[in-house]
Amino acid sequence: MARDVVMPTQTHTFAWALVKSIRAAGCPVRLLSAAPASTFPRNRQIRFRPGRFEQDGVQGELLSFVNLLGLKHLTRFVAAVRSGSRVLRQHGDDVLLIHGVHSPFLWFGALVAWRRSARVVPVLTDPPGVVLPEDGRMVRALRRLDHALVRMALRRCSGVVVLTAALAEDFAPSLPRLVMEGICDPPSVEGSALRSFDVARPPEAHDEPAVVSRDIVYAGGLTRAYGVDRLVEAFRGMDDPDLRLFLFGRGELEEWCRTQAEADSRIAAPELLDRAALVRRLARASVLVNPRPVDQSFVRYSFPSKLIEYLSTGVPVVTTRLPGIPSAYDPYLRFADSDTAKGLRDALLRVLAMAPEERAALGGAGAAFVQETRGPKAQGGRIRSFLAQVVTAAPGRGAALEERDLPQQSLGRR
Repeated sequence: MARDVVMPTQTHTFAWALVKSIRAAGCPVRLLSAAPASTFPRNRQIRFRPGRFEQDGVQGELLSFVNLLGLKHLTRFVAAVRSGSRVLRQHGDDVLLIHGVHSPFLWFGALVAWRRSARVVPVLTDPPGVVLPEDGRMVRALRRLDHALVRMALRRCSGVVVLTAALAEDFAPSLPRLVMEGICDPPSVEGSALRSFDVARPPEAHDEPAVVSRDIVYAGGLTRAYGVDRLVEAFRGMDDPDLRLFLFGRGELEEWCRTQAEADSRIAAPELLDRAALVRRLARASVLVNPRPVDQSFVRYSFPSKLIEYLSTGVPVVTTRLPGIPSAYDPYLRFADSDTAKGLRDALLRVLAMAPEERAALGGAGAAFVQETRGPKAQGGRIRSFLAQVVTAAPGRGAALEERDLPQQSLGRR
């Protein structure tokens, strides 16, 4: 993160939460991993060497690659074939999980599926081949090619795990699917404000108020695509001198946010914190906000992972009404009527106007919901059952399999 223009924080967090969930369900895991580096020159390192690692009792291998446009995909594919084939031969794993829509790894999976070495199940967290505004003509052409290659590889897989149903419907319509929008796995932080919430016990008069600040907090990419400019505009339209706005992250609007902080002393200059420190800071807020605009093409494929992390802190959450948010979250979120600055401002003011015990009850209910239903144990059980279904499925049955038909056989090997 110190050397790159991109922050792969949520990707990294989700990947390890996925590993933790699978292990919590009794499945052993081995990892093949490549550094999530942006292509040169956005990341100045060109050669990434192979190696081995062990973290939290999980053993893995780092794949080597050359971080140049075109060569990056080719060398990652070669490294995945070389190392992955050896690991599958040595351990005889049942399932090859592929995290993301990276075509070199998906085509290694297609090769594994053709050899019938293991069942291949990608975990799709984003649509393939997303074109960025700064992409030149050559990069756009390569992204379109990559998009086509991803679709071809997905057709050779045995099933998919997706954050939203739209990802499966548009990119893997014939495969059995497990829709799993995220995993609640906040870090263990010494002295953290996080706690387990008992929503059956209403707040009592002598209870300490769960929210004592007047802080509005956002954490994530500081970009227009994520609505940060609208959030700042919404805040500057609030007259309360005791309010504070804190922005944690990095992105194209970082310097603009510093300028806004100079113009309004209630706005703190943006900071980049490690995850443990960030979660502690989130837990001290009055309200957490996700201002992402709803009119962008990719939002139907997106479930902002920050919503689960926000809810886990026990702090009320304001968000725009994104199509990828399941209705089960509705009681625990407060939605902006529109994704405009005015819509965000009105929603924030409604939450700030709540009595402290009402905010505490709302935050506690949200924390209990994600801890109990989206925690590693719950999600790991769903993943294990789905993988057991995929492993035991007869060839040709793929499109007919559905999550409600999950068998209860054990999955002895990963």
